[in-house]
Amino acid sequence: MSTLIGRTRARAVETLSLDATDTRNALSAALVGDLAKALADCAGDPEVRAVVLTHTGTTFCAGADLRDPPDPDMLVALLRQIVELPKPVVARVTGHVRAGGLGLLAACDITAASTAATFAFTEVRIGVAPAVISLPLLPRTDPRALARYYLTGERFDPVEAVRLGLLTTTADDVDEALAPILDGLRRSSPQALTETKRLLTARVLETFDRDAADLTALSARLFASDQAREGMTAFLERRDAAWVV
Repeated sequence: MSTLIGRTRARAVETLSLDATDTRNALSAALVGDLAKALADCAGDPEVRAVVLTHTGTTFCAGADLRDPPDPDMLVALLRQIVELPKPVVARVTGHVRAGGLGLLAACDITAASTAATFAFTEVRIGVAPAVISLPLLPRTDPRALARYYLTGERFDPVEAVRLGLLTTTADDVDEALAPILDGLRRSSPQALTETKRLLTARVLETFDRDAADLTALSARLFASDQAREGMTAFLERRDAAWVV
């Protein structure tokens, strides 16, 4: 069993927990690889009806691990894997979500967060853009409403995340909110779930087919830039970047 992904099962629902609390569940190459393997196991297991993606610690996912970032192609493949998984993937969030972590949420079919959760697209503050994660995000959210948070990096709350289309629901007790959802999935035919998910994700997959290569190239170019080096150094040194006025 992976040390970075916790796994439990209850009544045909497999729960995968991001478990790298020392890095706030940042998307390192190792964590992305372990999550991809766990998802592949779920896809091939006829005893798994649905997958819940959650976390340990106070942060669902802090975005890319700046010390050990995954290759952009690797992240694209993970996001597509979630979208294409032949079983519903439900995100359960009780903490903070930043940057690339929001791509994970957008790739999931149903997303629920507690009212304690916070969200931010912090890429612009370190000199890059939310490029790869736009593949699942833009088809599933309101682009006009999203523009403010893409461009400013401001934090927003779960109520705003629901308005944007990033979250399905929010509640003080996220497990109470998820109970009827998981019950519904358990009562549904596996075949019907697979085909219904295929209907729902067709537009998202069209975006992957059309834009993945360009957005991957954009991500690689930005991460190699002088401004990104300054932004990431400033972040790690806990200071303002040189361009802050």
